[in-house]
Amino acid sequence: MKTLRRDCVADVLVVGAGISGALVAEALTDAGLKVLIVDKGKPLCGATSASTALLQYELDVPLSLLRKTIGLERALRVWRRSRLALDALRERTERLGIDARCQVRESLYLQGDVLDAAGLEQEAIERRDAGFEVQNLSSREVRRRFGIVGRAAILSFGALSADPRRLAAGYLRQAVANGARLYSPAQVDVVEPGKQVLAKLAHGPVIRAQHLVFATGYEIAHGVPRKGHRIASTWAIATRPQHSLPCQCLIWEASDPYLYLRPGPARRVIVGGEDEEFQDERKRDELLPQKTAALERKLAKLIPGLDSRADYAWAGSFGSSPSGAPSIGAIPGMPGCHAVLGYGGNGITFAMVAAQLLRASITGERDADADLFSFYRRWPGM
Repeated sequence: MKTLRRDCVADVLVVGAGISGALVAEALTDAGLKVLIVDKGKPLCGATSASTALLQYELDVPLSLLRKTIGLERALRVWRRSRLALDALRERTERLGIDARCQVRESLYLQGDVLDAAGLEQEAIERRDAGFEVQNLSSREVRRRFGIVGRAAILSFGALSADPRRLAAGYLRQAVANGARLYSPAQVDVVEPGKQVLAKLAHGPVIRAQHLVFATGYEIAHGVPRKGHRIASTWAIATRPQHSLPCQCLIWEASDPYLYLRPGPARRVIVGGEDEEFQDERKRDELLPQKTAALERKLAKLIPGLDSRADYAWAGSFGSSPSGAPSIGAIPGMPGCHAVLGYGGNGITFAMVAAQLLRASITGERDADADLFSFYRRWPGM
């Protein structure tokens, strides 16, 4: 990686070279803007590298529950925009020729402590009313088709699995091919908002830009609103290679916290969960043996016959919000500055939403859904 050794100027400074920063930078360079990307560490080595990359449009908060909190009209718009963003991510990735090992998959949403079988039926009704294609499955059908015992489910379509590092790297390479400059390590120490934003780096240089975008994941920059924001840790494993896999879909639970899994490379199963609300990396990593054993037990119970023993295990941190929706847009009180706060299980999908919203905002265009994700929004109960 290049080290920035002198002051420089750009149209937009993107802080963070993970999946969010990569998608935003690619979108802005595609719009013809001069973009500079900095990261305090190595690109792709933050939360992006820990993602299990179950790419879905469904929010962590079910549609039938979200409408009770923020109203039906807003809930429908958030869910529909998430669906559109996932489709756009797949289409753009294909068009740019990025090989991220993307595969279209079905998504199986199992009954749990948030939605029981009756709750899932109501959820399916509301999704169909909103125009989403879903299928109700009884516990008998789930057992017959997927080998999972005692769980009703909703089956949805058009989800993706991917290699998150390859996906982010592909978009970073495209941004650089479009003219972006990428520097690391480069830690932004001081930001002075204004008509021209000044960003002072820890090792000396100053960057002047018309706009600055914080795409720093769960590490929220100073001055970015934190209301309702929580930091959680999650753990994941990749099993030993399986002789056969009973299903090729993404699987997750209507529970809090929930177990989630997908087929991985080399006939492995990638499994995650056991989330807890803290972000101390040392304490998080100390729990890895305990959490690995718990994930192995849960997988063995969920799908008997699988070899649930872990070959690999890791941990990561992510942000969450009461609605499950991200916050994206201009930062109140910081002229010229924007932020991307993606949440929960939809981080990569929300990164595409961010790329679309910020491209429109920074180039002076209008996005019809900008108000849904704005830091200025006022939702009941939020």
